[in-house]
Amino acid sequence: MAMLADLVELVIGVDTHKHTHTAAVVRAATGAMVDQTTVPSTPAGYQQLLRLANRQRGRRVWAIESTGGYGAGLTRFLQTQAEQVVELDRPKRAARRRGAKSDPLDATRAAREALGRDQLAQPRAAGHRAALSVRLAARRSAVQAATDAQRLLHALVVAAPDLLRSRLRGLTTPRLVSTCGRLRQRADWDTETAATAASLRALARRIQVLNAETADHTQAITTLVRAWRPELLTPIGVGPMVAAIVLCAWSHPGRCRSDAAFAMLGGAAPIPASSGQTIRVRLNRSGDRQLNQALHLIVLTRLRYDPATRAYAQRRRAEGKTNREIRRCLVRYVARQLYRLLEANPSFDPT
Repeated sequence: MAMLADLVELVIGVDTHKHTHTAAVVRAATGAMVDQTTVPSTPAGYQQLLRLANRQRGRRVWAIESTGGYGAGLTRFLQTQAEQVVELDRPKRAARRRGAKSDPLDATRAAREALGRDQLAQPRAAGHRAALSVRLAARRSAVQAATDAQRLLHALVVAAPDLLRSRLRGLTTPRLVSTCGRLRQRADWDTETAATAASLRALARRIQVLNAETADHTQAITTLVRAWRPELLTPIGVGPMVAAIVLCAWSHPGRCRSDAAFAMLGGAAPIPASSGQTIRVRLNRSGDRQLNQALHLIVLTRLRYDPATRAYAQRRRAEGKTNREIRRCLVRYVARQLYRLLEANPSFDPT
């Protein structure tokens, strides 16, 4: 891909915030800032930004930070206006004399950062991908909250009065939640026992509500995946949750230019760390960590249940590879396989 400076005449960098957006118009040829403004992050403010861009002639592109967060509304508006939008992660912060920083400076830096890049990311798609994303976020929050409540429930049982502890100790988590949810107050209990029983019942009922919420999100995610890309559930080890995470990262055809870029997005591409006659690679800890976790889960599942994967691992061990190196190779293979499957059938929700 050619550098952005060779394709357009204007770059409009936007520093996005919760309540305001600051835009700076920069000429591609010189990097000079020719106009800037700060507007509220509302539809009326988006119209002001479009009028700002229309005051300058020439091919233009919008370089927006956080297109899936604070800049999501602006990104959707510009796409409906047939404007070209590229996504920026946090731009490289140049050394600032005496800590100089402001929204106009950040917007200008964003535009100049985009000009210097030869690979630019497209904003993630809306529609099915956005629906999966919010469902996954809500489900992840419910699972985490339920896990925290379960830990606290077990901790309270350990320190509970003997009357309650003797009844509850040794129970599995599901039985403990069920039993605590049915606890009733008794008139002959002392203050500590009554308070502990009330707390245990409240925690158990919270867990039950969160578990029901998690199940609801899981069902909705499964329905969305099967309606959008059912073929993604065909490979061994790919269930609805894993498929949803992969789809949210991939988003739409062409967003990742190659399977290597998709692997790098998922932190599955090793980083060269060779020097002189020493040839080695370094573990990649960047990228989308949810996608990275999903890829590893697929590999672990295949190592346990897939005969072909088990045979591969056995052959590589005979060659002197460690289990960690074998898993890294398999994660890279899985990333390539999923990418080709997704790009081979480029059906997606364009809304």
